[in-house]
Amino acid sequence: MRISTHPQAMGMVLGLIGVTIFGATLPMTHIALGGFSPFFITFGRAVIASVAAGLTLILLRKRWPKGQGGMLLGAGICVVYGFPIFSTTAMQTIPASHGGVILGILPLLTSIFAAIVDGERPGPAFWAYGLAGAALVVLFSIRDSGFHLQAGDLWLFLAAVTASLGYVLSAKVSRILPGWEVISWALVITAPLSIVATLLVMESGVHAPTNSELGALAYLGLMSMFGGFVFWNAGLALGGIARVAQVQLLQSFVTLAVSAMLVGEAISPATISFAVAVALIVWLGRKARIA
Repeated sequence: MRISTHPQAMGMVLGLIGVTIFGATLPMTHIALGGFSPFFITFGRAVIASVAAGLTLILLRKRWPKGQGGMLLGAGICVVYGFPIFSTTAMQTIPASHGGVILGILPLLTSIFAAIVDGERPGPAFWAYGLAGAALVVLFSIRDSGFHLQAGDLWLFLAAVTASLGYVLSAKVSRILPGWEVISWALVITAPLSIVATLLVMESGVHAPTNSELGALAYLGLMSMFGGFVFWNAGLALGGIARVAQVQLLQSFVTLAVSAMLVGEAISPATISFAVAVALIVWLGRKARIA
């Protein structure tokens, strides 16, 4: 398959790889909270990712992209600080599996921001599929928590808002720069704040972490904050923001699977049914017209 011939298909593949990496974020955050405070996790993972990004840029001799500073800073604030602090706060009060389902609204929010910020114009069928997918994950969420919302749900909604806006800003720059370079520069431009904040919260934010908790923090920095965005940004830019964003409906169920393996949370037959339904909606949504 040639990338130039099937950019949408390749964009979906790259997006799926990114989603698979992102799907382990909440379970890993849940594990990391055993040894670190939410603020240390937020800024510590940013420092880890910034070091990896900075070294990559230096080794490949990349120069600062002129004229993109504002967009990169906006994307950095959203994905480096906004999503991590909101999602980590939420993980203190709700299970990772429950949180993963709440984040099922990400594709719809990303499509909304794509229409506002990037000028994409999804057709009625696309919005219908997007709303149906979001309704499914919300129904799953309230069903899973006894048909009521928790404080953690609000934190995760704020996490979804900041993440989806960050995705759109990153994808716009990814049409000019490679996806890995976009997240790298976003991390570098925010690195001074990340380093200072990490040093300020270190004394009270580190609680004798175990090897698994250290490993979880490393995953959040190297994969969730850096590696995943390399694939995700490239996928959004290549296949279209609103279209590829629908793949993220599957992230909820990647999170459920990882939660079952790493945190010991059970997956019921109802969960599998919701996964199949959401997968069908993603498949239908990718065929809807987007201008």
